[in-house]
Amino acid sequence: MSIRIEQVSYTYNIGMPTEKQALKNISLDIEKGEFLGLIGHTGSGKSTLVQHLNGLIKPSSGKIYIDDVDIHSKEISLKTVRQKVGMVFQYPEHQLFGETVYEDVAFGPRNLGVSEEEVEQRVREGLAKVDLDYQQLKDRSPFELSGGQKRRVAIAGVLAMKPEILILDEPTAGLDPRGRDEILDQISRIHQAEKTTVILVTHSMEDIARLATKLVVMEQGSIVLVGTPNEVFEQADYLEQIGLGVPQVTKLLRTLQAKGCAVRPDLFTLEDAEEEIVRLLETKKNGYA
Repeated sequence: MSIRIEQVSYTYNIGMPTEKQALKNISLDIEKGEFLGLIGHTGSGKSTLVQHLNGLIKPSSGKIYIDDVDIHSKEISLKTVRQKVGMVFQYPEHQLFGETVYEDVAFGPRNLGVSEEEVEQRVREGLAKVDLDYQQLKDRSPFELSGGQKRRVAIAGVLAMKPEILILDEPTAGLDPRGRDEILDQISRIHQAEKTTVILVTHSMEDIARLATKLVVMEQGSIVLVGTPNEVFEQADYLEQIGLGVPQVTKLLRTLQAKGCAVRPDLFTLEDAEEEIVRLLETKKNGYA
């Protein structure tokens, strides 16, 4: 399921003293099965943009197409769009409300009108996808769980809707490193196993570098860079100019290169950087550098 954004602009509070243009003539294609990372400072327009993609916000101007269908055309039900485009908001556990984990995860599928047998199957699958044990947790109150477990129950509720596009707005905010890594690894597995189109909004360059197949950088309501992680992080000077920076390993390699070491400065994963430094040391050991 592909997404096409055509010249979308959006202004909050039109005609009021607090009027602010949040998006400025945004155009972007997101292909089926992509893992897209959306990065930028707070206030750059990231969250506003993704809320357009399942119809939570209607553009002030421009069009949003899902599989070449304008989601705001009169023939299209936004309920149908939201079944296909799942949204996980920042701190999604704040939206938990069910008396039990089962009831919370089952809420979305029940609204789709599927049989109770199908609801149960979807709850089981949703919890399994986020590594939560169905038998152990189904009858427990979600409010008794740890912060990381609550977050995963909330994500399971979205996954139980079986969306073809999954949007996550800072899904690891406030979690400890272990909880963050667990959730990101689960999202990565879902993307790889089911070919789900994933759009991840984050501030973490390290996280987005190892997960995304394409990056979009936003600044003051506009898209300023689009490309693969390699292509985007090659623009390190520009990223630092707008206050975003690059992954720490990229910064290390750029520092080594500035000191005269023959290393590639466009690498961004720990594994690739390790290989590059080992190669450099072997080269020096053999007297070639």
